[in-house]
Parts: sequence; structure tokens; C-alpha cells
Amino acid sequence: MRILLVDDHTIVRQGLLALLSTEADVAVVGEAGSAAEAIDLARDLRPDVAVMDLSLPDRSGPDAIAGVRAASPQTQVLVLSMHDSEDYVRPALRAGARGYLVKGSGLQDLVAAIRAVFHGHAFFSPAVAALLVHDARDAQSPEAKLRLLSAREQEVLRWVALGKTSGDIGELLGISSKTVEAHRANLAGKLGLHDVPALVRFAIRAGLISADA
Repeated sequence: MRILLVDDHTIVRQGLLALLSTEADVAVVGEAGSAAEAIDLARDLRPDVAVMDLSLPDRSGPDAIAGVRAASPQTQVLVLSMHDSEDYVRPALRAGARGYLVKGSGLQDLVAAIRAVFHGHAFFSPAVAALLVHDARDAQSPEAKLRLLSAREQEVLRWVALGKTSGDIGELLGISSKTVEAHRANLAGKLGLHDVPALVRFAIRAGLISADA
């Protein structure tokens, strides 16, 4: 596995190089202290994995990640950072990082992370993994799903859950029943709920109506 090390601290790069030199299947082919250097080396060397810090002097971490991925699309990016908060993790992953490891992890974790991203798999430190699990759970919450709907679709859903027909809803909102049906189809598709009882249960869980409405 051909590795590019990206960190603005020479001593950190030297330490990583020393650690990785003990692994028979790992070869560090380049070192960069800035985003510009990393992008140039990624383009020239086409490494398998770029192990990248997020704190670089010339670009933000996400911009550097995106630049490396654009210069060498086959290069997988493993972030190695001291930060594990959502303000750092989410932008890095959106920019194209495949893995995220917190500095202070052991050599075994680093090598395991490199091997994982090399093979196209994700790898995250425990604290980062816990954050992503929380995000996934939150994304499935009724409140999160409700935010997928426009204000008009939420109005229509509320009236549907209260037992109103499309004609009734059209009169209440001052729109045609055909337009109401279009809104119903759209909101049902967004929520993945296609019968009235399911929509009623969702509206209750999302707080649009009360259970005794």
C-alpha cells in the first residue's frame, strides 16, 4: 500500500514514517506539509491512501481533502486529527474522507485504518463512530423526517391525519383538491408512508397532532 503523509508538523510525519516502516505491506511514498503540496504529490504519485491532518496552513481540512480526491480520485483519504467533534468530522466526511482516526491511537489502529480504507471500507475511531451512530438515529427521528416536508405539505399532512378529505383540505387551504392530491402524493413519497393510518401515527409521533385529536 502506497501512502502519502500530510501534516504540517515535520516531527509528526517523521514519527508516522518510523511507525509505518515496520509494516511490510506499507510504503510511504511522499510527505506534504501543506494542502498545495499534498495535491501536487497526489497528482504525481497517485498514492493508494493519503493519511491527512485537518489543520493545514494554506487550506481548510475539507478543502484539502477535496483537492486530493480531485487530483487523484483513486486515492482514499484517512483523516488523522486531534479533533473528534462534529464540526470537524462531518465536513471531512462530506469532502470525501473514507476514514477518521483520532491522534493518540495506537499503531495497530492506524494500520488497521489504512488497510480498511485501502480496501474501500470505512474506519472510525470509537468517539467518531459514536457520533455517526447518533447522527444516523437522529436522521430516522420523526422530527427529522418532518423537516423533509415543505410547510404546505406539513399542513396537508396535519389535515389528513385529522380525518379530512382532499376536498375538505382544499377548501380549508384555498387550493384545488387536485393540488391537495399532489401534495399528498409528494409527502407520502418523502416519508415512505402510503396509507392513512401510517400517516396518522407519524403525525402523532412528529407532534403535528395529539393522540386524542
